[in-house]
Amino acid sequence: MSIELRHLRCFLAVAEESSVTRAADRLRLSQPTVSRTLAALERDVGARLVDRSTHHLTLTEEGRIFREKAAAAVAAFDEALAPDRLRRRPLRLGHAWSALGAATTPLLRRWALEQPDTPLELLRIDDRTAGLARGEVDAAVLRGRVTAPGLLTEVLFLEERVAAVTADGPLAARDRLTLVDLARGPVVLNEVSGVTTPDLWPEGARPAATVAVSTTDDWLAAIAAGRGAGVSVVSTAETHPHPGVVYRPLPDAPRVPVLFAHRATAAHPALPRLLALTRELTRGTR
Repeated sequence: MSIELRHLRCFLAVAEESSVTRAADRLRLSQPTVSRTLAALERDVGARLVDRSTHHLTLTEEGRIFREKAAAAVAAFDEALAPDRLRRRPLRLGHAWSALGAATTPLLRRWALEQPDTPLELLRIDDRTAGLARGEVDAAVLRGRVTAPGLLTEVLFLEERVAAVTADGPLAARDRLTLVDLARGPVVLNEVSGVTTPDLWPEGARPAATVAVSTTDDWLAAIAAGRGAGVSVVSTAETHPHPGVVYRPLPDAPRVPVLFAHRATAAHPALPRLLALTRELTRGTR
């Protein structure tokens, strides 16, 4: 095989821009060069990675799988050559939203005291695996089902769900809410990193309308604007207060598993200590 790093960078740029033209501008290459590089990569891997049948480029199923592997490889290469990483390699902990809730600050403080030579970086990444599958972090706090290949997970605790509603709306006057209450109006869903889907409601009682967003910030903004209600977990209420949103208990919704996840290979040497400390600080919430 003759795949080089330039092939991977080219493919990732096309995947992120959904356009050969924009990828070429970003890489400062000509459009024909990008097209030839992408074609050579597909020839070497033996699969079509990009669907060119429409004006808006999309990844094939093989392309989506390869994207995760390519991103992890490029991230590992860039990290290996970063001068500051060679001296002091931080331990990067990703999360899509809410991290460990109330245990987040105690974790950061304990780590700084006990492991002063290994900085712990908490990174919020709006992604289903919080950047873990792409190699952007060493470990991640995730919620819900994780299906990405090559990841090891451990359930830390189960977290109660809450409803998030518009602060000046009629549902805000209630002490607690039910799934039926929320289904009467539109429901805002974070389709990138959220754990709520229409399947949370029983068949025949699902919301009549949904509003799709892709980040936690957009989720909060949509609810505050009165576009619909949302469902999240109790730590969201603690870590993401918003003047236009109030949170109410949602006792009839199933709890959400909170997971500690890391890759099966290329583990950071301080990872076992981070997992042990995380277990200790979340033990009371099990």
